[in-house]
Amino acid sequence: MEREGEEEEKKKEGSYRYWVREATSDAAPPPLPQKLTNNDVVAPNAPALGSLWNQAGTWEEKNLTKWATDRLKELLGSVGSLQFSSGKAEIVDVNRCVGDAFLVTVRNKKRVGYTYELSLKVQGEWSFEEDMKKVKGSLDIPEFSFGELDDLEVDVKLSDNKELSQQLKQRIRLDLKQFLEPLRLKLGQFEQELKDR
Repeated sequence: MEREGEEEEKKKEGSYRYWVREATSDAAPPPLPQKLTNNDVVAPNAPALGSLWNQAGTWEEKNLTKWATDRLKELLGSVGSLQFSSGKAEIVDVNRCVGDAFLVTVRNKKRVGYTYELSLKVQGEWSFEEDMKKVKGSLDIPEFSFGELDDLEVDVKLSDNKELSQQLKQRIRLDLKQFLEPLRLKLGQFEQELKDR
């Protein structure tokens, strides 16, 4: 009976035990607090990159998505119009600009990166058999990321227009693919601005 009473006492005390080694005379003394001076607080050799707290230059990440999205819309909206042999077209709006951008400081080196998807609204006019046809569509870039602008591809989608023949639609698609080079230049400018941040 007494043994059962002891067990219930132990349960009331807690469900586990915490073992502490007794301090002996040969143990190291506990650390003493030290008052910091101004020289300790402000690092004289603070790194040029990253935050003041990250003097060792270890991993530090900064989200640049808002700046990057706004800047991409601004740059791509300024591409303007292109003249073709039988028509002209212009980018009138950035329909979709989704992705993320970041700046990473690691081992005291700055690295930037981004991944985005774009859809640009285009409209224009083409002459076909002495008749002007208005055309609307989009230029879609399904995915692109830092350092991959040479592999950039544009997918051209035209709005449904029953007046356009397949031959004219094919010519318009080929013409609109010429936007690839000015878009690549604007995205190259964006990458450079991102690196300089």
